[in-house]
Amino acid sequence: MNVLSKLNVGESGVLVGFDLPESVQNHLMHMGFVPDALVTVLRRAPAGDPTVYGVDGMEIALRRETAAAIRMRTADAESQETIEEEERKITTDKDRPELIEAAR
Repeated sequence: MNVLSKLNVGESGVLVGFDLPESVQNHLMHMGFVPDALVTVLRRAPAGDPTVYGVDGMEIALRRETAAAIRMRTADAESQETIEEEERKITTDKDRPELIEAAR
C-alpha cells in the first residue's frame, strides 16, 4: 500500500481510502475520488506542488498534503488496460472536429 503523493508522473494506482476529515472526503468523492477508482498522475507543477491527477475522465489538481492522505494500491494489469483505452479515446475525440465544434 502507498499514498497518492508517492506516485510519479505517469504512474497509476487504485484508491483504497482516505485519512482526511469527512468534509474533505465527501468533496473528493463528488469529484470521482471513490474507493476502487483508478487514479493516474498526469503532471506536476514546476515546484512540485500541486499535482494534476486524472480520475474518471477528469483532471483534478491536489496539494501534496491532501494527496499524502489518500491511500492507494498498485494498479493491476486490467486497470492498465483501462488506462490505455481511455488514452486512446481522448486522442480519438481530439481528432473529431464535430466534438470540438460542439464544445464551443
